[in-house]
Amino acid sequence: MAKPKHSRLPSRKSSSYYTLVLSFTFLLAFLLILLVSLGILNLPSSSRRDAHVANELNSIVRSTLDKRDGEERSEQWVELVSWEPRAFVYHNFLTKEECEYLINLARPHMHKSTVVDAETGKSKDSRVRTSSGTFLPRGRDKIVRNIEKRIADFTFIPVEHGEGLQVLHYEVGQKYEPHYDYFLDEFNTKNGGQRIATVLIYLTDVEEGGETVFPAAKGNFSSVPWWNDLSECGKKGLSIKPKMGDALLFWSMKPDASLDPSSLHGGCPVIKGNKWSCTKWMRVSEYKI
Repeated sequence: MAKPKHSRLPSRKSSSYYTLVLSFTFLLAFLLILLVSLGILNLPSSSRRDAHVANELNSIVRSTLDKRDGEERSEQWVELVSWEPRAFVYHNFLTKEECEYLINLARPHMHKSTVVDAETGKSKDSRVRTSSGTFLPRGRDKIVRNIEKRIADFTFIPVEHGEGLQVLHYEVGQKYEPHYDYFLDEFNTKNGGQRIATVLIYLTDVEEGGETVFPAAKGNFSSVPWWNDLSECGKKGLSIKPKMGDALLFWSMKPDASLDPSSLHGGCPVIKGNKWSCTKWMRVSEYKI
């Protein structure tokens, strides 16, 4: 009986299968190369200096911008400093040139700072606030508009919800006792509603004192690296040392829209040097100038 002959060549079905797999592999490799070249996909690398660590809020924003409008700019990043109140520091938010511009713009118009009367909602003199200051109208010029746009991007609150920038100057011994930025009267909430957040930008360094202190904040205050550099006032709570260009964002309202008593804050007395700062209050609704 003749034996059946078996072909050594693979079947047509098997050959088609391998061809399909090979084609799919080449297509996948091509797509990966295309995505990487377009910057849509980043390959993991342990050597990347800006690699983010999971759940590390300090790395939410950390980038190096060499120049903006021809100006040198230092490394920028956002640092979480507190959950109660919710507070963040945006390091190098403004350039040295922008800080000096705001100071020179405000200097000729400074006058004694006032506080809001809780009963009437009007401004009044008070010993609890001994600085001098002035307001810069919202959208005053191109530089101011750029700063206000940057604040809106940082807070996710529209520019139209912000009050005008208030530039403040503290000389030696001057301070601002602990207070709330939100209102307890109906008069001041008619235009724009309640103050939801504050952005405080430090326009100068301060040799000693002048910290922004949160006496009602919750946390281990003495664990901060700069604890030993704080004044006695600064050690009475969570404190932020003034550094030129840094912006402190803290929220006066909780996520459920209730007022946050842990946002109580003050400006410690300046012991040595001068302190210039700039404050932007953000409202729940549009604030009409």
